[in-house]
Amino acid sequence: MHEQRQARVLQLPSVTDVVTDDLDQLLEVLPPHICDPLLELQDRRELLEVVMDLGREPEARLPGREVLLSTHSVREEDIEYVIQRIGAFGDDNRAGIERTLHRISAIRNREGRIVGITCRVGRAVFGTVAIIRDIVESGRSILMMGRPGVGKTTLLREAARVLADDLAKRVMIVDTSNEIGGDGDIPHPAVGRARRMQVPTPSLQHAVMIEAVENHMPEVIVIDEIGTELDAAAARTIAERGVQLVATAHGNTLENLMMNPTLADLIGGIQSVTLSDEEARRRGTQKSVLERKAPPTFDVVVEIQNWSHVAVHENVAEVIDAILRGQPVVPTVRRRGPNGEVLIEEPLIARSRTPALPDVDRPAFSPLTRTRARSANLADELYPAVEERRATPIIDRRPPSDVAGPQYRNGRQPVRIYPFGVNRSRLEAQIRSLGLPASVVADQHQADVVLTVRNYYRRKPQALRDAEASGVPVHVLRSNSASNIEQELLHISHLDAAPVPGAAQNALRETEEAIAQVLETSAPVELSPQSAYIRRLQHQLAEQHSLASRSTGKEPYRRVRISKAD
Repeated sequence: MHEQRQARVLQLPSVTDVVTDDLDQLLEVLPPHICDPLLELQDRRELLEVVMDLGREPEARLPGREVLLSTHSVREEDIEYVIQRIGAFGDDNRAGIERTLHRISAIRNREGRIVGITCRVGRAVFGTVAIIRDIVESGRSILMMGRPGVGKTTLLREAARVLADDLAKRVMIVDTSNEIGGDGDIPHPAVGRARRMQVPTPSLQHAVMIEAVENHMPEVIVIDEIGTELDAAAARTIAERGVQLVATAHGNTLENLMMNPTLADLIGGIQSVTLSDEEARRRGTQKSVLERKAPPTFDVVVEIQNWSHVAVHENVAEVIDAILRGQPVVPTVRRRGPNGEVLIEEPLIARSRTPALPDVDRPAFSPLTRTRARSANLADELYPAVEERRATPIIDRRPPSDVAGPQYRNGRQPVRIYPFGVNRSRLEAQIRSLGLPASVVADQHQADVVLTVRNYYRRKPQALRDAEASGVPVHVLRSNSASNIEQELLHISHLDAAPVPGAAQNALRETEEAIAQVLETSAPVELSPQSAYIRRLQHQLAEQHSLASRSTGKEPYRRVRISKAD
């Protein structure tokens, strides 16, 4: 079953993204024999960073590929050439170029001498905040999350400008390592009229946060990368004083934040509570359960996939409580359209599966049609309902008669797991993290599988004896650790990984087109970088068409190349 989503459109003024990268200023600090090859690159505007390591060839990194800039190894004079033309390195080994957003990071040897430099291109992209502008303008505190390089700081910088210029609010940026406002005493124009307080060293970020509130009466505080318990405590103090917080934090999803003991206080903190026997029976849970300790520091959490695709948890307090109670949680998905409109997708009622694709062996179909059919079948086999995996409920309270039992073994419906002596919250978190087709049930009579711990199994309580007597498999963990739970879940579900829904669909679609192109032209095609799991799917799809495939490049830019078999 797919989770149907209701779509509504948030009409905004048409905005075209304007990118300011000051790339010429970065190229000026590089030695001429490294700068000249960069100037010859046709796609240098997509440059991500330049890496210079002593004794190795310098290289430029672009999306999906790396380019060697010279056949000569980097010398000490080359590194010194760069150092003399940039700002001073701080305690975090980062420097910059005045009034730009470029970041130069140093690698030092044991004596403290610089032996490597990473010159990362900093870009201001005006217009990116449109996808969450209504949330930013609402006055609620917002926490942005996402993998490194996805654009968190860019979105944060744009939010600061909108709040300061368009809403005329008193905005104070607490700028650690000058990531938001750029190097130098004068902030980059991308932050608008927002004021900035520089942080001398990352360990003092929390103190500068408090100082900003006490000394400068801001209405909004903007912070990049809350990473320590002291930062989290300072953020709570600021929120309790009625100041709007807009910040980023480490982690990809809200569940990651819940599992992080250092930063869990940002969403209220998690504590273990022991229930009475009567209350545990009433709830249908174990006696020890997890609950939220306090109100969250942030009202909204935004999970950033890219500048035009985000997932939003609008009420963090309700979301955290629902997750801890084992209830299904589905974020609102926002996508930005080509004309500046924002499409908001919200979950609705379930609907039936789409009709099966045509038989892939019929000769009437073109190579591309056959490839798409095989791709869809492969996706259904390995990760059913992949495009709506985030909407899959974690708890299934239907009686066994509602769903045919064999379907739980072919991946069409989740495997229902009854935990006995297993940490329920940790089990549910692992299911969500892995994206596996499994659900947790509160009644052992509804379960397809019972999951327990070795210590409980040795004592053979009545519940486990009843399960074995009725033919329900009992899987035994060595301990309640997350790694043991993860390993057993993968075994139960007969899967060894699960991709991110959007990434999996896009990767398979790209693979379909590449296979069709190779079949028609015989010319090899190189695909976009993907995770190891998705690359394996691409290899399998190529093998189905008797084509050769191999992975090339280094992580995280490793990718598959498809060609005719020799």
